[in-house]
Amino acid sequence: MHKTFRSLSNPQYRLWAMGAFVSNIGTWLQRTAQDWIVIAELSNGNATAVGIVVALQFAPQFIFLPIIGWAADYFDRRKLLIVTQSLRGLLALVQAIMILNGHLELWHMYIFAFLLGCFTAFDTPARHAFVADLVADKDLANAVSLNSISFNSARMIGPAIAGFLILLMGAGWVFALNALSFIPIIAITYMIKAKPVNLLPSVESDSSKSSKATLFDGFHYIRQRPDMIIAITMFFFFAMFGLNFTVYLTSMTVHVFTGNSQQFGILMSIMAVGSIVGAMITANRENPNVRFISFSAIGFGGIALIASIIPNFWLFAVSLSLIGMTTQLFTTSVHSLIQLSAQKYIRGRVIAILLATSVGGSAIGGPLVGWTADLLGARWAIACGGIIALLTAALGLRYLHQRGDK
Repeated sequence: MHKTFRSLSNPQYRLWAMGAFVSNIGTWLQRTAQDWIVIAELSNGNATAVGIVVALQFAPQFIFLPIIGWAADYFDRRKLLIVTQSLRGLLALVQAIMILNGHLELWHMYIFAFLLGCFTAFDTPARHAFVADLVADKDLANAVSLNSISFNSARMIGPAIAGFLILLMGAGWVFALNALSFIPIIAITYMIKAKPVNLLPSVESDSSKSSKATLFDGFHYIRQRPDMIIAITMFFFFAMFGLNFTVYLTSMTVHVFTGNSQQFGILMSIMAVGSIVGAMITANRENPNVRFISFSAIGFGGIALIASIIPNFWLFAVSLSLIGMTTQLFTTSVHSLIQLSAQKYIRGRVIAILLATSVGGSAIGGPLVGWTADLLGARWAIACGGIIALLTAALGLRYLHQRGDK
């Protein structure tokens, strides 16, 4: 157990993790309320609309790809995070006011989703790289896994609370709570005295280049690493259907189980329980590799195919815990592999490419998942996700076979 949580012995990281946990709960409160209000109140049950919101939220990762990784490597990450988190909190507050005043329409939600995506695009690579600044390299894989545990613990708590609060007082107050949740993390980020890492001006010490390091050095770096290429490629295809389960679940709740926001929150929370288990498993693995990533995708694909034919709400909920676990095994292992493989001077840009790849896949897949659910039904959409995951695993196994790794 001590090995699983060893990164928390670092006081700077422990303080950061506490603030991030509160903020993550707020994020999942809003994410649940956002998806529910789109399908249940703004679009007359249209799952494609939920998919479009997801796509708009993730699209900025692609649009700003050449800039966001560079920003995470060039600017003081602590100050950058204070700015991005403040903007995200302000955006949540504006949405809360509009919902409570009855002025929010679907097209407003599309605009807000895109703006949130813009702020998050700069926040995420800086946040991941900032964790690497707080802990020693030997504890980095553990810290990445603990971040996943924190994120998914919040994902377990947030949706359950959100589903209840939406029924009790409406979605507007859920958005307001998310706005408040940014206050602790902003204060903690300000308090942390992490040493600024001005990496770009001194890259010649690691790469024999001058301070004129280009924005696209990350692509050149990855191109020389076949293990990174296959991991990122697998992440893209897995993300298209595997990371869009909120779209599946809104459609399953409304159209298959004819449920309400509380049942939707329950499904989201149960899936998060499995994700926590998956994150704890990876926290004890020090050397993530393509083989483990491939078998995680196989597990996800098989369970998704079974889940697509389960007729009972609670049995379906149980299957979601396994889906959450295998999803976390896959995603955390890819993140750990990339972070451990990248040298410090270029880590922010490499992380940005990984994140852009995953959210790009999600952005493309979101409308596809919604369209499939509207056209063929939510069950067929889940089955398609399982098939894509199995094909993704085949890519990894083929790479291992070609490399001669039996």
